[in-house]
Amino acid sequence: MTTYLIRRAVVIVVMAFIIAFASFILLSIAPGGPLQEIAARQSTTQRNDLDLIERTMKRYDLDIFLIPRFLRWLTGHPRGPIAIGGQQFFADLQVGCLKEGRARLVYPDGRVVEVDCAKPVFLRDLADRPVSNGVLRLDFGKSTQILREQPVIRLFESRIVNTLLLMGISTFLSIMIAIPIGIISAVKQYSRFDYTVTTLAFIGSGMPTLFMGIMGILIFAVLFKEAGLPYLPAGTAESPRDTVIPLFGTIKAGSFLDRLWHLVLPVMILTIFNLAQWSRFIRSSMLEVLRQDYVRTARAKGLIERVVIVKHAMRNALIPFVTLLAGVLPALFGGAIITESVFNYPGMGRLFIAALTAGDYNVAIGFILISTFLVLIGYLISDVLYTIVDPRIRLS
Repeated sequence: MTTYLIRRAVVIVVMAFIIAFASFILLSIAPGGPLQEIAARQSTTQRNDLDLIERTMKRYDLDIFLIPRFLRWLTGHPRGPIAIGGQQFFADLQVGCLKEGRARLVYPDGRVVEVDCAKPVFLRDLADRPVSNGVLRLDFGKSTQILREQPVIRLFESRIVNTLLLMGISTFLSIMIAIPIGIISAVKQYSRFDYTVTTLAFIGSGMPTLFMGIMGILIFAVLFKEAGLPYLPAGTAESPRDTVIPLFGTIKAGSFLDRLWHLVLPVMILTIFNLAQWSRFIRSSMLEVLRQDYVRTARAKGLIERVVIVKHAMRNALIPFVTLLAGVLPALFGGAIITESVFNYPGMGRLFIAALTAGDYNVAIGFILISTFLVLIGYLISDVLYTIVDPRIRLS
């Protein structure tokens, strides 16, 4: 067990490093970012443009070679020459801004500016720059667009609670409903209940969450309100002012009840989508187990059907479902991008889309890295849970 966990931990570290490096490279060469923002809003002379560009490049380490910049972003080092015994080493080591490195900016008026990095950047020049602890210490830098000059981790802290509430409640409800429905549907195969569940599951899994979200807003928020019925909020996480709901009375803005009231509609959409897929998955797995010889043997021994289903069949049918649930952990952090966008819900998924749209790559790459790490941890947890669900499986 210990050997297996150590081996998997090493794999997680290597995979996380590879994904971090690939994400950093892709976002570094992607269009947008601080320099492109300058080009979009700059209205002064070209000389001032170049001065501002030079300061911006130094501020965000854009004048440093890719590998040293990645190391500074990952670990916070190098921060300057290596000091040993009062002496500095590698102070004249060039770490960036070759003549061939150019930044080509296209302004809204059609003007093109080629920024020629004629000044080389040496290791000693990094000593005067802002110090970062690196992403290994959860220092993802500062937001450049969404919340200027604020730490990225503070943005995450402001959104994570909303996402945990949304995804946690919907995931819990989906699991608690999908397992019994899938098992009953398999046990009563070809019954009216099975046909009804199968039909609804196909409709629910085949219908896009975007469409379900819009229809949910139209029916439960707009039409119910026009009919004078208790209606659900169309979006956001809380009301800007106290709300009067027919039959329910007044709900104070920002209260716990207000936040729950705003969660009803998005939770319902996510639960329907997950429930449709997971119930079909459990039904299929249960039908396969019910055909196994050990289930026939249990019935031949005279065991009551409830014991056969619960003790012998259900436990083995849930083994594949454990792997499926490995994706729940990153979803609790990442949220549901489409659902949060439809309902204007201030969660992590909507923050990620806003970061990509605005070119705030510090926020985007922080989101990607944390989600990647949680995916890897999720699969590790699923492997360990395998031994709990099925004693025949051992970690080695």
